[in-house]
Amino acid sequence: MVEKNLFLHDLSVVAIVKDEAHYLKEWLDYHLAAGVDHFYIYDNESTDNIREVLKPYIEAHQVDCLTVPGEVMQMPSYNDAVRKFRFATRYMAFIDVDEFIFPKTPQSIVEVVDEVLSKDERAEALAVNWQVFGSNNLETADYSKGVLERFTRRAPSDWFEPPTRTTLPVGNIHVKTIANPRYIRYIVNPHYAYYFGAKFAVNSAGGRVTHWGNEPVLTDKIVVNHYLTKSKEEFQAKMARGRKGVDSEEHDPVTVDMAAFEKNDRNDEADYGILSYRKLRAENYTPPKEFEREDYFKALEGILLPASRSDVPTEFFEGKLETFLTCRALAAMLRRSFPKDSRGVFLEEAALRAISRAHFAKTSLAEIQLMLNALPPILILPYPIVDEIRKNCMSFVRQIMIDMRRNLNWEAFVEMGNYFDLLAAFGAKTAGANKTQA
Repeated sequence: MVEKNLFLHDLSVVAIVKDEAHYLKEWLDYHLAAGVDHFYIYDNESTDNIREVLKPYIEAHQVDCLTVPGEVMQMPSYNDAVRKFRFATRYMAFIDVDEFIFPKTPQSIVEVVDEVLSKDERAEALAVNWQVFGSNNLETADYSKGVLERFTRRAPSDWFEPPTRTTLPVGNIHVKTIANPRYIRYIVNPHYAYYFGAKFAVNSAGGRVTHWGNEPVLTDKIVVNHYLTKSKEEFQAKMARGRKGVDSEEHDPVTVDMAAFEKNDRNDEADYGILSYRKLRAENYTPPKEFEREDYFKALEGILLPASRSDVPTEFFEGKLETFLTCRALAAMLRRSFPKDSRGVFLEEAALRAISRAHFAKTSLAEIQLMLNALPPILILPYPIVDEIRKNCMSFVRQIMIDMRRNLNWEAFVEMGNYFDLLAAFGAKTAGANKTQA
């Protein structure tokens, strides 16, 4: 596991929004108190005052707001966040603004995730069951009160209606994901991701979760309160926005309609637990630590200087490729942010040398895939060690392609072929540059 002090953020939330400014402040403040320290908000052509609401959070470096035009942009936004920020944040949660992550103890969200994932080294994500809340039989919207105060009744904890030939599944069997983004291969559904190698997601009991749902529904440690309907007026406003999501692996767009309201407007049981949790967390809230560049330089030096010693055995590098890749990304950020401080260049090159040495240690398939996925920004760097990394990766890819062809795993074979072409192209470019210089 990578040390916490190598990340800019401990837990980030990724969300796509469209005309939801009414709800953002409550949602942001709640999750900050619950242990989130950063948000990547993708604004999908909002016409309300979202930027005004987000301004103080942006100025406090708690929110990055990115513009994403077009329809059905949830999965492109999620994958964009993973690609751009996987080395900036230790964990990444993928939820909507009508969803609130709710630990059932005074713990922060991160503390619960750490506790569950620490029990299995292959687990890189926590899949958290929904709890669907209804309208509280409210017809009209009262924006003077928050969502958590207005909607306090929900479906039974284990409510679930399986899919039919004409309907999608509904109910609390659905999960949302809090993951180590470095091992995410790609996301094709709002509820789950695919991971590198033998990595996977687990539920709060440690059981493996392989798709959009987890059954039986688990509510003992952590849930996601899902305020899907709100009042009838608010649901109708959601329909008017034309908001679309993606609720199947086949990317079928699902338009919100009143039939969905009727099905999900469950008010069977009163549940005030999240209000108590919010009060407790708010009373003990301390803002995330401000960025301190010296802390990051020291963290990098503490890892990379020992790794730079020539007498360090190969075994030292086993299982550390994720750490060294994270160090490289952090050093690059420091190099760009503080160009007059030569330590950034020194430490980035030291990280690259550690990456190269890690290639000769025992390395898992998941680590190799992580390495290959992180290649594009590395291959363009001017350090001589980069070409050695490129050659090492070509060797890995050749062997994986042989294995995948032998096992008739053609999807992985083609994927590795694409990496091989990328590596070969950079090799040809480097050779051409060297020839020209000569």
